[in-house]
Amino acid sequence: MQPSGFRAKHNTHVLRVLIVLVVLGVAGGLARALLLPSSFGKYGHYRADAVREEMRRPLRNMTNESCLACHPNIKKIHLAGVHRTVSCEVCHSAYADHIAEGKVVAKMPVRRGEEIRTLCLRCHNRIIRARPKESIKMIAMPDHLEQKGVRTDHLCNQCHHVHAPLKWIREARAAMGLPERPQTAAEGGVSWMRD
Repeated sequence: MQPSGFRAKHNTHVLRVLIVLVVLGVAGGLARALLLPSSFGKYGHYRADAVREEMRRPLRNMTNESCLACHPNIKKIHLAGVHRTVSCEVCHSAYADHIAEGKVVAKMPVRRGEEIRTLCLRCHNRIIRARPKESIKMIAMPDHLEQKGVRTDHLCNQCHHVHAPLKWIREARAAMGLPERPQTAAEGGVSWMRD
């Protein structure tokens, strides 16, 4: 028989664990109260003030309409071409790099030479499967140039208008009296005129 007030030593580890858990819980609650922003959780699992802060940041990117308002010649070509849904900023950099407070602050980069091919292949490169084949035309270089019967050092903009890639192709077909849709080889079409 054990004397009264005697506690078995095998229960003391449970008491220690409970004390540690309570201390950690209190410390975590205090840390949360001190460190968690007051707006956290107001609209979901994020800091609500972040929305207002983001709204105050200056805009860097704009819509194509912002660019095309000042470039009417490009607007006519761009909107008629297959690239009409591609943002001007994909190729030319952010609007804010060009316009600030309604004034031109710098010229937009215009790709030249080998930069053109690199830029086009960011989206049209079949080898790296940049896009699903069903969505846009995919090519492999230099195979594409060899199939068209042109020199393999040609750049994309030597055959394609950069803002409307099929514009010059269609004009060439019309000038030669060829149909809009080229015939396949089985229909007697010329391979270099096929898309």
